[in-house]
Formats: sequence, structure tokens, C-alpha cells
Amino acid sequence: MSTTTDHAVWYSGGHVFTGDPQQSWTESLVLRGSHIVYVGPDASAADYAGADTTRIDLQGSTVLPGFVDGHAHVLMTGQASLHAHLTDAGDLAEIHRRVTTWASNNPDAPRVLGRGWLFSSIPEGRPTKEMLDAIVPDRPVYLDANDYHSVWVNTAALAELGITRDTPDPVGGRIVRDPATGEPTGHLEETAAQNLVWPFIADATTDEDRDAALVAANTSYLSSGVTCAVDMALDEPSLAAMVRAERANTLNMRIVGHWLIRRAADPAQHLAQIKRAAELAATHHSDTLRITGVKFVVDGVIDGCTASMLEPYADGTSAEPIWDLDHLAPAVAAADAAGLQVALHAIGDKATRIALDALEHAHQANGPRPRRHRIEHLEYVDPADVPRLAQLGITASMQPVHADPAIRANWAAMLGDARAERGFAWPEFTGTGARLAFGTDAPTAPHPPLPNLYIANTRRSPSDPSLLAPQPHLAVPLPDAVRHATTDSAWACGSETALGKLESGLLADFIVLDRNPFNTDPGSLLQARVLRTVIGGSTVWRA
Repeated sequence: MSTTTDHAVWYSGGHVFTGDPQQSWTESLVLRGSHIVYVGPDASAADYAGADTTRIDLQGSTVLPGFVDGHAHVLMTGQASLHAHLTDAGDLAEIHRRVTTWASNNPDAPRVLGRGWLFSSIPEGRPTKEMLDAIVPDRPVYLDANDYHSVWVNTAALAELGITRDTPDPVGGRIVRDPATGEPTGHLEETAAQNLVWPFIADATTDEDRDAALVAANTSYLSSGVTCAVDMALDEPSLAAMVRAERANTLNMRIVGHWLIRRAADPAQHLAQIKRAAELAATHHSDTLRITGVKFVVDGVIDGCTASMLEPYADGTSAEPIWDLDHLAPAVAAADAAGLQVALHAIGDKATRIALDALEHAHQANGPRPRRHRIEHLEYVDPADVPRLAQLGITASMQPVHADPAIRANWAAMLGDARAERGFAWPEFTGTGARLAFGTDAPTAPHPPLPNLYIANTRRSPSDPSLLAPQPHLAVPLPDAVRHATTDSAWACGSETALGKLESGLLADFIVLDRNPFNTDPGSLLQARVLRTVIGGSTVWRA
């Protein structure tokens, strides 16, 4: 983090959104060192400045608290920016073109890497190794799905992974096989991707590659107005890269981390991973890099029909959870007893119920204690379970960008119309008193917060304005959406005494926009530019 001096800096001449519902707007902001010492009208600001003050004229621009991305994958976001981009590749021919282009532009790369493909872009939604062998037969190809819950590979990749027809499915995952021959098709789902592919790729990735990816992510986040990100899948290599950056004073954003607990056949391995997370939480607790908890991936995703639902999908299929309650409950209770914050990925209504039951078990097992546990995504929740979040004090951590109508067609088709009508029901959670934190889950979706807020505020697509807004009654007023992405996200990661609002005594983390999106059409969120990003009183990015 950049250093600051203790002289005062006075920002005036603009519109300051404080994040405080009792006094949302004001005129001036005075900093001294890394903290805010005054927020209020211009007339009284001089009393907090002094002779050594540097005055910055905002020239009518708008100041917001720095965005806290409530659910992100920081290093993965940087890595994704360096791979073939497939999210908007509308069909197999375009996927082929982009993968071939990346392979040609990176002739010395031992593997061809891409990310972001959608099931709707592949014939019958069934990716096969033959589709990739046809364009890259001589190098392994690894393409992460847009949701990062499956990997599509070619024959060369299966060979170097050692996956054959005799390789057993890992617990909680599936090696998709040809029903006639039993041979792997090249599609690896859930823990088959997470436990077989990702560690292999991580071992083949150098520290220099990870450091470059972190630099790319750092720049991308700061330039879009994100000052803090809650990383939801930390592991040893990614944490090591962050520690190197922190020690070199080049980590110019704040990161709060959750250690990924991988599903294993032996419950003792779960406890060992939780113990490691507790050790790391005791070691890393600076203002810049803090380990706060653990993450469990309870189920998959609706697009791939791997999210666990109480009723079958529209095509009649069902999916079991990655973590059943018998294995999840004791692991969650152990993490709770260790004082760790628990985050549970749960997209389907059955998985959400399992997550709620596991957290309720932890309450009963460990008794009253301070807790800020959370459930991530909550894309479809049974109405009977919605009130339980507030009753148990659980944060609903959600990502409006996943509701983008441009990527919703397959999602809705898999659920069926009746359930799709209640998808991404943000007001239902706040209506029962639950805290709602917004994030992006980058790189499963774009990381910039302003288009994310546009979707929250309109339910429309930032990339295709011609699409109608599904369930416009579930949209969120813009001031509330901004608070969910700043104040509430800071609270959800235990940082409310430092971040999330512009208030005297808090860290000076804020951004300056070139326009005021509150006073114009919501479309201005898509045109707005970040002019300046300030963290701890220092300008760490300028347009």
C-alpha cells in the first residue's frame, strides 16, 4: 500500500455520497493521513483542515465509498484476463476461432488456456474432447466454464491428467463419460475440475505467472473502483502471491480471504484444512491482507444442472450436493468453534437448506458467540427458508451480475418458468431482515461494480439493452444497491469499523466518478468513469 503523510487533504466542490442513510449526501471530505477526519458541509470543513492543507477541487464530480466486492476470486481474475475469453462467443465456431487465435498468439505456451464458455453456445450443451481435438490436436487444451464449475478439455489434456475410463469419479464430482463406450468425453464437473484439474494447473504455474496475474487483477479492480475484495477460494499458491505483494508494498487494494475447504472422502482431511485456516487467520490480519474464514462449495450451478434442487430440473434430472449434511455439519461446527467466519456456496434450494441446517447445528453445538456467517449466491431459495437467514444472523451474499438477462436463457430453461420467476430475489432477503452483500464472483462474471449495480437497479442487461428486464419488481433502488456493495459488504467481512462508509474515523477509501448516477437515467451507470481511486488516503489509481 502506498504511504501517506499526516498533512490534511480537503476534497470539495463535488457531491459526496456518504453511505449513511440518515445523511446520504454532503459536500466536503477532509483526510489526515490514512483516515477521514471530517465529512460534511463546505462551511465547516476549514475547521478540520489547517495551514498545511492540500485542497482538491472535485469540479462537480461524485464521491462514493470504495466498493467492497463481497465475493471475488482475485488471482483467478488476473489469470482469466490472460486467457482466451469465451463468454460472449455465441457458438462453437466462434469458440473455435478464439481458441485457435490464442493458440497462435502463444506458440510457446505448453497448454492452451481459455475461460468463460457457456453451455448455450455448445451443440446440445455437451462439450466433447473431439470438438477441441479438431482445432488443437497437439497441445493440451483447458477451458474453464463461465461459472468455473466444470472444465472442458481435449484428448491431450486427459492424457497428461492421467484420466481414463477406469478413473473413478471424485467425491462430489463427475468425469462425464460416453454412455456407449464409457470413455471420458472431455467434460469434467465440480470436484473433477477442482480436485483433478486445478491442482495440476497450479503446479504447472510459476510464481512469476501468479505475480503477473495479481498485478493485472490489482490494476483492473482499482481502475473500476473496487478498493477491497473478499476472496472466496484462497489456497497456498494464491496466498503466497498476495504475501509477496504485501511485503513488496505493491498490493494496492485490500483483500479479505476465505480458505477453500475441499471435499474429501476422509472427514479428518476437512478438520486438517480448517486447522490450517485458523493458523492463517492468526498470522494474516493486517489492514491490507486478512484471512477471516473458510469457504465450502455445497453444490454446483443451475446452468450445468449440478446445483442441488428440492425438485428435479425441467429435463427431469437431479443433482446431489457436493457436501451432504452429515459431512458438512461437523466441519462447519469445527470452523465455528475455531472462530472462523463460514461462507457456504449454495445455489439450489436443497443446497441452501443443507447450508442453513449446518449453520443452525453450529449454533446449537457451540452455543452463543459472535458470528457473521454467510451463504453465497442463493440463486433460488425455497420460500420457507428465506426467513431463516435473518433468524440465524446469516448474510445473503449475492451477485447481481449473475442475473444479467444476456446469460439467463439457459439458466431459466433448466429451472422452468415457475422457479425462474423467483430467481435472484434480493428484496425477499432484506424484507425479512437479513443483511445483503453484493459482489461479482469475478471471473465467473465481469468485475466492474457499476454495471453490477445497473443490473441490481434495473434487472436489465448492460451488454444488450434490447433485452427485457425479467422480474423488474425484484430490482433494488440505487442508493440501497450502492450500500449493499459498500457498507453491507464491509460489515459482512467484519470491516465496518474501517470501511464501507465515508465517516470521520474510518479509513479514507473512496472513489471519484465523473458524473452523478443518482440524478440521471440508470444507464449513466454504464457511461460513468472512475477518475480517481483512493485507499488509505493515497491516490492509487487515476484516469
